[in-house]
Amino acid sequence: MGVQRLVAVLVTALLAGCGPATAATGGPAPGTVRVTSPGPAPQRSWPVGVRQLTVDPDGPRPLPVTIWYPATPAAPTGRSTPGGPSTTGPVAIAAAPVAAGRFPVVVYSHGLRSLPELHAPLTTRWAAAGFVVAAPTYPRTNLRAADFTRADVRNQPADGWRLIGHLVRLDARRGDPLAGHLAVDRIAAAGHSAGGFTTAGMFTSGHSARLRSGIVLAGGGLAGSFAGPPAPLLFVHGGADPIVPESVGRAAYARATGPAAFLSLPGQGHGEYLSPGQPGFAQVLATTTDFLRWTLYDDPTALHRLPTDAHHPTITTLTTHSLPH
Repeated sequence: MGVQRLVAVLVTALLAGCGPATAATGGPAPGTVRVTSPGPAPQRSWPVGVRQLTVDPDGPRPLPVTIWYPATPAAPTGRSTPGGPSTTGPVAIAAAPVAAGRFPVVVYSHGLRSLPELHAPLTTRWAAAGFVVAAPTYPRTNLRAADFTRADVRNQPADGWRLIGHLVRLDARRGDPLAGHLAVDRIAAAGHSAGGFTTAGMFTSGHSARLRSGIVLAGGGLAGSFAGPPAPLLFVHGGADPIVPESVGRAAYARATGPAAFLSLPGQGHGEYLSPGQPGFAQVLATTTDFLRWTLYDDPTALHRLPTDAHHPTITTLTTHSLPH
């Protein structure tokens, strides 16, 4: 991954040369979204299951998706797939039975030349905390893409909305293991690097009220971002990021029209704080998890914990605006 080339692509091309993100509304108008309830914020953790599916397998942009989800406590202990060993997160069990109840959804977007499973240390922990995490493998920017195209990032917000539409249908599909378990009116978008730009690009004018919040990790805004209904946003950025400078994330944070927070890790680079055992990982995990609990489970205690979650006198700083008290 050439640093200078990625700086040019992510900062110059995405913010200017690629033009606006291609996005879709992802379903009915805000007033017609079916309201579901996931119940109170969980006070426990779950085993983690994992499954693979493909959205539009015969279409022009097939979208393989990895889904991590809370599994039943009696989940089998057989073969694990992209969750990795316990040192990198909960062991994800293929096709484990889904836990009882409805769970909010997080659409997680990978960066350039990456894959969903490379983000499992974070995504499996979110699943264990009570979220279904759906991570697409983008067709032209993933690690194994035969026709890798950096500028295709501008098309990825629409891919994210296609995935949301698929999950809405999946929740209503009789016989599917996830049917009735997805709180499809309580969705967050999150992503790292180019996936952070993708996440921002999903928050465009007229986006569906299904999308309640976003987490931008080492990313920034695309043209048209933050023009839709105000939604809480959390930005996480290394202060010495050589690929997407922190100033890019700060500029996106300044454009947010709703409640927003900016977690900075001074002296850190493009994502080492996403690896267990590295400085800042504990703060990033706690802050992102409670941000999701607040915005998707309506948990006020999680909101009040955010300053404590984020605090480390030598590793992190937190800036906020318009957060409720």
